[in-house]
Amino acid sequence: MTASGYFSGDYVAARARFLAAAKAAGGRLGSHVNPAPGPNGEALATDTAWLGPPEAERVLVTISATHGAEGFCGSAVQAGWFESGLYREAPPGLALLQIHAINPYGFAWLRRVTEDNVDLNRNFIDHDAPYPVNHGYDQLHEALCPREWNDAAIAESRKVIEAYREKHGAWGLQAAVSGGQYSHADGIFFGGHATTWSHDTLLHVLRRNLAKARHVAVIDYHTGLGPRGYGERICIHPPDTGGLARANAWYDQDITSPYLGSSTSTELSGDNLAGMVAALPHAQLTGIALEYGTLPTEQVKLALRADNWLHLYGEVDSDQGRAIKAQIREAFYQDADDWKEMVWERAVETQRLALRGLAEEG
Repeated sequence: MTASGYFSGDYVAARARFLAAAKAAGGRLGSHVNPAPGPNGEALATDTAWLGPPEAERVLVTISATHGAEGFCGSAVQAGWFESGLYREAPPGLALLQIHAINPYGFAWLRRVTEDNVDLNRNFIDHDAPYPVNHGYDQLHEALCPREWNDAAIAESRKVIEAYREKHGAWGLQAAVSGGQYSHADGIFFGGHATTWSHDTLLHVLRRNLAKARHVAVIDYHTGLGPRGYGERICIHPPDTGGLARANAWYDQDITSPYLGSSTSTELSGDNLAGMVAALPHAQLTGIALEYGTLPTEQVKLALRADNWLHLYGEVDSDQGRAIKAQIREAFYQDADDWKEMVWERAVETQRLALRGLAEEG
């Protein structure tokens, strides 16, 4: 089968394919039902598959749909890993834990956020402590999230955004917009004021399955940032930790770091890797996000802003709503054979390197 054949066209098909592939490979399945329904009233769930020794001390964890609409990519890799038989390459004693659609609401509804409009990758923060302040986002919120969504409103907001870029530079703008914010629950890149269902479910799955693990590799699949089809291995372990050094060694120096200024991503508040490290203090965790580019950044951001407006003020079941959903789908999923092939090849290479790195750990 070609790489294109591993991809599904929507959440329902992707879930069915993952479950069937995992079962056929002999995986131990688990399911966690999300409280929100899908767009057609269907049940939504995060599903897991464990393959390997129950007490394995070295485990490769893959995660899809942290940002729901990005789930097409990670889901295809997870199902394809089983269907292709590549799971048989795992060295003796290693286990595989696939976490499928950790944000099933976002995957099903074609939204980047969870059912409570929270960016899951900004939610892993101490919610009992004062939240980080993002003054840049505060200045830009009204421009980023206008009450009207039409050509005139978009043009007016572009003036404000460009003025901020001219004053603070491209990196300053990116940090303000996408670094994470906790002051506007109706905005984009909102980190939430409490843990989300997906947050709690992810930590529950990890603690339950990895209680005996000593070495854990995490690959979290993302799309929407960087050159089209290129899979950037982004490591967000701080430079003063062993995680960054291990990732450099495991992936043959082919990683980037927001902390070192080598990544297309900015530094984030409340990222899920930090939450996973805290949840597994007994294990040595080496995590990366594998981020694939789709459209130019400005088009991706415009799609996010349009979708945010749609779910606040618009009607999903309308001509404009359907056009916005098509826009956001294209921003996070390129339904083209060449893009899918690039996704698959880089994913296979990356997971093989992760398995090698785990095997070499004592």
